[in-house]
Formats: sequence, structure tokens, C-alpha cells
Amino acid sequence: MTLIKSISGIRGTIGSNGTESLTPTEIVKFTAAYASWVKRNQKGKSSKKPRVVIGRDARLSGTFVRNIIAGTLQGMGIDVTDLGLATTPTVEIAVTGEKADGGIIITASHNPKNWNALKLLNSKGEFISEADGKDILNIAEAGHFEFATVNSLGEIKEDNTYLQKHIDLILNLPLVDVKAIQAKKFKVVLDAVNSVGGIAVPSLLKQLGVDEIIPLYCEPTGDFKHEAEPLPENLTELSKTVERNNAHLGIAVDPDVDRLALVCEDGEMFGEEYTLVAVADYILKNKKGSSVSNLSSTRALKDITIKAGGSYFPAAVGEVNVVETMKKNNAVIGGEGNGGIIYPDIHYGRDALVGIALFLTHLAKFGKSTSMLRAQYPNYHISKNKIELSPELNVDKVLEGIKKKYEKHIIDTRDGIKLEFDKDWIHLRRSNTEPIIRIIAEGDSRTTAENLAEKIMQDISEVMKNR
Repeated sequence: MTLIKSISGIRGTIGSNGTESLTPTEIVKFTAAYASWVKRNQKGKSSKKPRVVIGRDARLSGTFVRNIIAGTLQGMGIDVTDLGLATTPTVEIAVTGEKADGGIIITASHNPKNWNALKLLNSKGEFISEADGKDILNIAEAGHFEFATVNSLGEIKEDNTYLQKHIDLILNLPLVDVKAIQAKKFKVVLDAVNSVGGIAVPSLLKQLGVDEIIPLYCEPTGDFKHEAEPLPENLTELSKTVERNNAHLGIAVDPDVDRLALVCEDGEMFGEEYTLVAVADYILKNKKGSSVSNLSSTRALKDITIKAGGSYFPAAVGEVNVVETMKKNNAVIGGEGNGGIIYPDIHYGRDALVGIALFLTHLAKFGKSTSMLRAQYPNYHISKNKIELSPELNVDKVLEGIKKKYEKHIIDTRDGIKLEFDKDWIHLRRSNTEPIIRIIAEGDSRTTAENLAEKIMQDISEVMKNR
């Protein structure tokens, strides 16, 4: 499996040989490159050793990868704060809490259990920029690392306090209303896909005052009992459990807890795209401002933002791009249609924990069922498809062919190609996290979206035949 290097991190499969997978050699190389970059950019050029925060999800290779990363950082003369099992947003918060110079999150997010990755953070606890990512990759390829002398090795300290610090920050947000949540005596089913969400989310729910929590796949074994991505086809057991137990809500998170999907009380999916829409609706009703999502996200966010008197801004796919656009436009809420909530009042990172707290407050104040809340929003339908990359598939030529074929339509080329047809649209782009081309279409009906995706896939086949 090809090693993927992008602004989303460095990820690959465990257990293969050679430089195309995430082998121990590759882990050392990229960790040492990141450490070199950290030392070069150390805040204030202090005489103190730089500090990097690390944390991991529960996947089976987590301890193995953690040991290599921690040892390499030590060997580069960097002190390490190890959070152990920790969500991605918790690590992000800990970077600023520790006044650290960076952070590494050991997680392959929604990828299967045989994958792992290094997600790299800057001193703000945010994902490194594309330029910094290229700088680190160049350092890695050059391979010239200055390891510390025996008297200058880094030290490792363990710190398991940051989950509670993270939850405290959430509970203290003005728009999180614990009393309103407590009053509703919510019964919630949680699917944590056998990862760190099984630790973090129940702790949050209890402190929010949720009356009953029914756990599903909450043991953090790392041996995922279903596909890790919180898509409808992977949440059938959650749906059945919600309905069987007459629960008010089902909650699903991915292995590192930066994506949030919801299930209504009748077992129907709330819609991963609509997690952000619902939270943004609540925020925008209480705080004037703009919103941001990526080009592959539902236009429903734009609709509700304009209705609330705000402005909507699209961004290229990738959390770092969304954050950059949010900062540029002083957005009060943003994120991605994959269930990623970015609420700048707490930090600039996708955070399922803060998303849960804001959604439950919204639901409590709404005063009706989850399905009735979902019915308040524009009902667009998204079709998500993909094409596996192969040596004979020239992505650039495919995209150029599609662009030429649809040159009379509205085209956005910031991230692949997005074509707009009135309220319908389709987005084609190379994935940052998998060796695929993603094809995402949205229409006012499921049939419209699926037909649009099918038409574009036929067009791609024609382009490939004629190249």
C-alpha cells in the first residue's frame, strides 16, 4: 500500500516491507524530520529543549508506533508529553496547554485497523500548513538529522489529565447548557468503534447530565468490530440499538473522535452532513457571524447561514484549509460535511466532543424529537463515490477532460474540480487520505444526486478511453 504524504499527515499500512508502507524506518525518518522542523521553528529560540505532545487512538499498532515516535523525539533532544490514549482534539488542546512547540497525533482516523499515521501539529495545536508539510517532507527525503548527545537527550513525561481539562473547557462554554440537558433526561446510545471515544465520550456525557448511556463497541481494544468510518452502512447496529431501546439519540464517532455522526430516535440517520448544519444553526441563532465548510459539504450550511443573516465561505478540502478560511473571514462556526465541527471559541480543530455538547444543548432547547429537528433543515441528498487509483489512471488528464467537457458551467478548480448546476453540484478530487479519486454529488433528491454521479463516472470512462 502506498505511503500517503499530505497536509492530513503521513499514513500507511502496518506490516508491509519497503518504503511504501508505514514501517519503523519510515516512522523514524518522518519523526526525525518533524523534530528537525520543530527545533528550527522553536518559539523564541529558547535555550530550553523543545517540547512535543503526543497522543494516540486505540488501534492495535498504537503502542508500537508510539514507542518509535517517543524514542525518536528523545533522540533528537526533544522533551515529550505523552497523553497516552487521547482524542485528536484533546492533543490539540494539550499543545497550547503545555506551551509546547508542536504535537503528533498517532491515528489513521477513519482508515481500517491495519493503517496508522502521524498527524502533525504546530505550536498553536493546529495542523501544519501545506508549506510546512512540504518543508518536513524535504527534510525527510534529505535524511540529514542531527541527533542529540547523551547529555542532551529529551525526557518523557506522562500526563493523563488533559481529557478532563478538555471537558472542563467544553462545560464552561456559554452556549453549552448543562441544566437544559439534565432536564431532558436523555437516553443515548454510543458507538465508539472500539477506540478512544469509548473513554472520552461517556465521561463527557455523564458530566453533561445525560440520564442513560447505552455503550456499543466502547471497549478501546483497537480491534474495530465494524468499518471505522461513521457512514450509514457501518452504523446499522447503532440504528437498531437506538430503536430497540427507545433512545432519544444515537452517537457515533470515528477512532480519534474528530468526526461525529448522529442517529434519530426512529433509527434513521440524522445525516453526517447535517451534524455541522444543526450545530451551526444553534450557534448562528445565538451569535451573528459567518460560516465555513469545504467544497464537498452540503449547501444546506450556506442556506441556513444566509437565513440567519450571515455569510458563507467555501474552502478546499482539508482541515487546515477550512481553518485558514475561517480565520480570514472571522467565522463563528465551521467544519466539514464528514461530521467535523470546528468551534473557534474552544480551539481551531475538528472536535466531536464539543459537537456533542452543542448538539445536545440545541436538541434540549428545541424541545422535540431528534427527527423533528432534522426536518427543520433543507433536505438535500449527497451521493459519495470513489475510483481506485491505478498506474494507468492519469488524474490530471481526467480532471482536465471533465473541465473541458463542462466549460460552459460554473467551475471551481481550487481543489480538483467542482461543477455547479443551479442547486445541484458535483466535486471530483484526489483524496488526501486514500489512494482514490472522490466523486461527491448533491441534488434535491437522492435520484438526482446518484444520476449526476453516474453521468460523471461515465464521462470519466470516456475521457480515459480518449486520452
